[in-house]
Amino acid sequence: MKLQNKEIAIVGGGPGGLTLAKLLQQEKIKVKVYERDLNKNARVQGSPLDLHKESGLAAIIKANLLEEFKNNFLPKADRKKIMDENAEVFFSDHEIKIEENFGNPHFRPEIDRGALRKILLESLQPETVVWNSHFIAMDKQGDGWLLHFKNGNSTYADIVIAADGANSKIRPYLTDIEPFYSGITMLEGTIYDAQNTVPKIFALLNGGKIMAFGNKKDILMGQKGNGEIGFYASFKADEHWEVNSGLNFNAKAELLEWFKTTYAEWSTIWHELFENTVVPFVPRPIYCMPLDQTWDALPNLTMLGDAAHVMPPFAGEGVNMAMRDALELCECLTCKQYSTLQEAISAYEISMRKRAANAAKESLDNGEIMHGEKALATILEFFNGHLQT
Repeated sequence: MKLQNKEIAIVGGGPGGLTLAKLLQQEKIKVKVYERDLNKNARVQGSPLDLHKESGLAAIIKANLLEEFKNNFLPKADRKKIMDENAEVFFSDHEIKIEENFGNPHFRPEIDRGALRKILLESLQPETVVWNSHFIAMDKQGDGWLLHFKNGNSTYADIVIAADGANSKIRPYLTDIEPFYSGITMLEGTIYDAQNTVPKIFALLNGGKIMAFGNKKDILMGQKGNGEIGFYASFKADEHWEVNSGLNFNAKAELLEWFKTTYAEWSTIWHELFENTVVPFVPRPIYCMPLDQTWDALPNLTMLGDAAHVMPPFAGEGVNMAMRDALELCECLTCKQYSTLQEAISAYEISMRKRAANAAKESLDNGEIMHGEKALATILEFFNGHLQT
């Protein structure tokens, strides 16, 4: 067996890294996950995730965690409303999506990131995750690597898998290819106790998602399981808008004035969001890896998720791709088809890059559509057509 007596280090305890650890442990393989968070209770940011049948859900099923997932997902949170800048609803599937059908290929159940992380963490063997392990560097040692962490600890691994996200510190050990800016920036806000703090928006959202389009700008939002709302104001801007705007992202009044100016044609109903966001707002310039990226496979190092293929979020593929990566990487490492680790890793990386390029192309195209002159009409045409099929 290629992995017999091998020590595997996964750097990064997000969905991709944790899924891979679970799948490897099912194959009786020794693995540790090195995570920079201080402990399992560290706050998990971000909007809920929708898992897809061929990727995220496929990995959950392979990990024998479907029943746990069903006990923790957010029923009806995949329902959506599409509207214009005045909050006029042009499409809603709230009355149509009644059944939660895990057998339907179009069903994309939503789950809070924290809930998904908890499911994966609790499925692992005790002490699999080494907390407070902020990776800073590694050196070649024999056939493997000596990893160094900010807390002063070092550890040896025969194989290292980078699952440390878009700003991966391990990726440069494989390739010097860097992401490019997509031209789109998103301003993220989170609202606590949304039912009481933003009652109009809360009623409009009705437990699902909102996609609002107008004047080449968007507002995208979703209901979280803990009574919070996460939202994004999405718009085209220069790459360094965060600095060049001169905005203080801790000042709600200042961000409200920015919104009134930048989204001048938009209804005042959206002002609730900016008046009640828990500061700081978080600016997120959206990046994408080159679609033709390639590198030479190594026998002791690879990567998955955003570390390998960060892409815009406009196709909903980020976490799903990471979990699919974990599934395919585990299969390549443990199957008998490949006689060496380098062959197995190379096969995984070729497939992963192809999948990622296709998803990134779709996401980039969607981003252009969503921030174009005819965004609302084009999106409505897509969803109405999808509904009929």
